[in-house]
Amino acid sequence: MSNRGSETLRKNLKLETVCASVMLLLTLTVAVYLLSCGGTSSGGTKTPPGGTPPPGGTPNNSVLTYHNDVARTGQNLSETILTTTNVNSSSFGNLFVISVDGKVDAQPLYLPNLTVSGQTHNVLFVPTEHGSVYGFDADTGTKLWQVSTLPSGESTSDDHGCGQITPEIGVTSTPVIDPKAGSHGTIYVVAMSKDGSGTYHQRLHALDVTTGGEEFSGPKEIQASYPGTGANSSGGNVVFDPSQYAERAGLLLLNGTVYLAWTSHCDAGPYTGWIMGYDQNTLAQTTVLNLTPNGSEGSIWMAGAGPAADANGNIYALDANGVFDSTLNGSGFPSQGDFGNAFLKISTAGTKLAVADYFEMSNQQSENDSDTDLGSGGALVLPDLIDGSGNTRHLAVGAGKDSNLYVVDRDNMGKFNSGGDNIYQQLPGVLGGGVWSMPAYFNNTVYYGPQGNNLMAFSISSAKLSTSPSSQSGNAFGYPGATPSISANGSSNGIVWAAENSDPATLHAYDATNLAKELYNSNQASNGRDQFGSGNKFITPTIINGKVYVGTTNGVGVFGLLSK
Repeated sequence: MSNRGSETLRKNLKLETVCASVMLLLTLTVAVYLLSCGGTSSGGTKTPPGGTPPPGGTPNNSVLTYHNDVARTGQNLSETILTTTNVNSSSFGNLFVISVDGKVDAQPLYLPNLTVSGQTHNVLFVPTEHGSVYGFDADTGTKLWQVSTLPSGESTSDDHGCGQITPEIGVTSTPVIDPKAGSHGTIYVVAMSKDGSGTYHQRLHALDVTTGGEEFSGPKEIQASYPGTGANSSGGNVVFDPSQYAERAGLLLLNGTVYLAWTSHCDAGPYTGWIMGYDQNTLAQTTVLNLTPNGSEGSIWMAGAGPAADANGNIYALDANGVFDSTLNGSGFPSQGDFGNAFLKISTAGTKLAVADYFEMSNQQSENDSDTDLGSGGALVLPDLIDGSGNTRHLAVGAGKDSNLYVVDRDNMGKFNSGGDNIYQQLPGVLGGGVWSMPAYFNNTVYYGPQGNNLMAFSISSAKLSTSPSSQSGNAFGYPGATPSISANGSSNGIVWAAENSDPATLHAYDATNLAKELYNSNQASNGRDQFGSGNKFITPTIINGKVYVGTTNGVGVFGLLSK
């Protein structure tokens, strides 16, 4: 920028003042954008030290990762088209259904203004359990490209006699996108398959977002071992057996590393708890952590939720039922390194995964024995909050099958005490049902959709959640409950969206300020106008650019404002 210098000193000074103002505005705009990205939603960009990234939701009008950002808040704060006024059955409804070749268990992702075959498109990315990944025009449903993750001679995995992911296992978890990686942007995908000899494979793929072509010499075969004598160990190491696991949890891209977390097929052993990191540019494995290396079970699945992260590069996850060593070392950690059923804080310092802190409930043994574990739900990192004494609090929330809501202090999570829980805040039984989903956050409120109960809002005051719901929906959600997503224009026109696992599937929309006010559901219009297929469990709606995308057993329902 220059001020040409061709007029009087007064004009020069005036122009310089204007330029300075513009530069300040641009600087602030860039700063807001970087914060809203959470430092990672747009790829491997490192975040600054200090508290949690503000849950600013979707950066640059994109949905690049599970539940919109690495904090997993589920909010898009840039929605200017859908409002609490026009989302109703008169003006809003199902526009079309995109058909695909298998179940859509992953959350659809979205990138605007991509050039595909010489034309500009807003692109919707849809992976399926048949091992396919699609790129669709998000506004028309036209297929732009389709690729299979299956090598020649291989098929998708069978369901291993487990009804959790059935009848086939291909791509289960929500991928993650870095629009700056590769030549045009890259979507990272994990797929399972089975070859002609009956050997199972897990592979990490890096696909060009404009063609679906493999990048970085991919795909990468997933293999791992870790020191320990636990389940499926040999020679002093536990060994990752691809046949025993599914990548259910959404992928996390953090500071140049793609993190994967693994679950079992039902509770069929032998299995343990694995988290792995891969370099996003080379697909080389850079770090491995096992959470039950000298025990068994303790996997991570979280109903498909992706591990959450804060601005310091720490990862948060809820571990499933498994061995917990109640004998602690001098630092208060399990003596054998087994963290079954724990709320975990995992450091990534030096690109090395390590448990930095944890919370374990005092009744962990009975929860583990009865399969009433914490690991069925997802973790959410809250923004920095000020408590009643003026102190800044760094908190995270989580819940599982025991109907309790747990709020941990990320700076001191509480560890384990057999005599009682050391935790920042615990709301016993407040959810009135188990959680097979994850919460959302918007405007100082946390939203939960427990199984068999109403969608609930918990307001936050002085860094504490309300001890009972501040509002709740008029309808309940059957198994597995619901993972809510949020659309809003800044702090206004907040809408809470939730998919109901029913037949036919039902999309609900509520006023975020009062969940008792249902704005819309897809059963309201006559003659089945808005029906979009059979319900599917663990479905997370994607809301972006005036449309709502909802996965089903064989496609994606697309909702928006109806033509007059």
